[in-house]
Amino acid sequence: MTLPVALTGHDVIGQAKTGTGKTLGFGLPLIERAIVRADVDAGRATEEQLSDFPQALIVVPTRELCTQVTNDLQTAGKVRNVRVLAVYGGRAYEPQVEALNKGVDIVVGTPGRLLDLAGQKKLNLSKVRALVLDEADEMLDLGFLPDVEKIITMLPAKRQTLLFSATMPGQVINLARRYMSQPTHIRAAAPDDTGATVANIEQHIFRAHSLDKVETVSRILQADGRGLAMIFCRTKRTAADVSDQLTQRGFAAGAVHGDLGQGAREQALRAFRNGKVDVLVCTDVAARGIDVEGVTHVVNYQCPEDEKTYLHRIGRTGRAGASGTAVTLVDWDDIPRWQLINKALDLPFNEPEETYSTSPHLYELLKIAPGTKGVLPRSERTRAGLGAEVIEDLGETGGRGARTGAARGRGGRDRTSGPAVETPAAEEKPRRTRERRRTRRGSTVAEEGAAEIAVAAETVPAVEGADAEEAAAPRRRRRRSRAGSAAAEAVEAAAVTAEAPVAEAAAPVAVAEPVAEAVAEAAEPKRATRTRTRKPKAETEAEAVVEAVETTAVAETVEAVEAPVAKKATRARTRKPKAEAVEAPATEAVAETVTEAAEPKPATRTRTRKPKATAETAPEAAPATETPAEVPAPRKRTRTRKATPATES
Repeated sequence: MTLPVALTGHDVIGQAKTGTGKTLGFGLPLIERAIVRADVDAGRATEEQLSDFPQALIVVPTRELCTQVTNDLQTAGKVRNVRVLAVYGGRAYEPQVEALNKGVDIVVGTPGRLLDLAGQKKLNLSKVRALVLDEADEMLDLGFLPDVEKIITMLPAKRQTLLFSATMPGQVINLARRYMSQPTHIRAAAPDDTGATVANIEQHIFRAHSLDKVETVSRILQADGRGLAMIFCRTKRTAADVSDQLTQRGFAAGAVHGDLGQGAREQALRAFRNGKVDVLVCTDVAARGIDVEGVTHVVNYQCPEDEKTYLHRIGRTGRAGASGTAVTLVDWDDIPRWQLINKALDLPFNEPEETYSTSPHLYELLKIAPGTKGVLPRSERTRAGLGAEVIEDLGETGGRGARTGAARGRGGRDRTSGPAVETPAAEEKPRRTRERRRTRRGSTVAEEGAAEIAVAAETVPAVEGADAEEAAAPRRRRRRSRAGSAAAEAVEAAAVTAEAPVAEAAAPVAVAEPVAEAVAEAAEPKRATRTRTRKPKAETEAEAVVEAVETTAVAETVEAVEAPVAKKATRARTRKPKAEAVEAPATEAVAETVTEAAEPKPATRTRTRKPKATAETAPEAAPATETPAEVPAPRKRTRTRKATPATES
């Protein structure tokens, strides 16, 4: 009915039920009226009438419908060699711009990408002689109307306009007449098909609880004679959740909704058309115009918004004369909405029957075998699944699904891609390990040992044999308590006061007695004293020098002196206090070197609340020293709250 009117160039409003071939109703006239090289060769057109700019423009609401219409027109226009191009978002611009530069005859696109390319001067619409609005009621809805009006202003005033849809409300027709010139309204229907819905679609309406819907759907999908099935949800989150749950139950399911990247959406549709996936869970983005052969069941997981959405959803089955089954699960909250839909379509389901996954009438009406459970048996899991279909790299730009490719490139599992993508081993970065430099019971790192060996070698060049090896050995870093720190400082102060002539065996014993008393007094733990000190490097070097020149007799004496001190300083985290530097018999030259090395560096900052006992011990022993250079006391910043009896004495 449409072809003779459209071929003459008149405006047409075409309305027919789903699955009756509306795509070719406007596609064949466009292909026939396009001027191609074959027309020039046959003498039906002149060379001047040929153009590389689009001669016809088809505007569709969804990307999936755009690819489907393009494929249908490419198949129909093969004989005449008509160039058809799909232009829609979610893909890279460059291939589309390159195809436009080569020349096209018919452009099929979504409003957003068409406006982008036209704004960039990549798409020239000045030669368009025919405009088609597929799914016109959706295109003239409030959401698409501003974009459609902008596109219409770019077209020539003298053109042919065609509007096609399964549902055409009166207000949409009135709106469409503003852009049309004396249109012919053609409404096609079979003589025996008087209702609003397709007669060969068996409809079932059940009142179901939301927590039991997945169980119910799992049993419906195991009905006798089920082929491909489509499940429609109202929200994107629900579609993703239902798809995941069905996959866990053993069904080969895929999802199509707006939160997925374009590559994942096309992957799911290809897998569905090829039979690798037999359950497609989608939002209303796939309810318009999608034609897949072999769909036997459509399930409305959630009640549709209005009667138009209901008609387009169930119209995915029962196409081209085939029969199908449509099941709608209505929640308690959606009963008023469903009653409005039922009244608008004049259906006999005003009060849906309360149904659960174990209800006997569910098994009987849908021909489900008794005893069927909510998990698909392993013997029936024969589909390859969504992972068997490869995701095509579309060069996605921006949008909600643009980062999915980046997530897959990092080696993670993309929720839209099925199997995980492996990252090459060369791209993996070695894991950085943290080196521990501070130990309690073990030795320090090799670098510190090497540094101490170098300092010892420069300071004591005259040490020979076993003494040199002992001086070059790396020192252990110790963590000491407050008492241990005070004891060590007292010992170090006493070491500076040791006179050079004390080289005989009896001398260390005489010096050891006052030193032992000072060590014992300093080793007592003091209350309310918090010391945060970091031992200067110079002190470590001095200790290494003094230890290098110890004799066997002095070492034995020091061990005897250290025994009572170790018992008192029980909280010190060290194997033994460094009191062994007290009785070191050294020459005058060595004493001078020790004095120079023991000078504190200005970078040392000590926080303390009370002066140390070493500050009193050192001045008393200072007159006994005969070293040429006087050892200055370390610079300290003190904060004293309350004097204790120990400091007053």
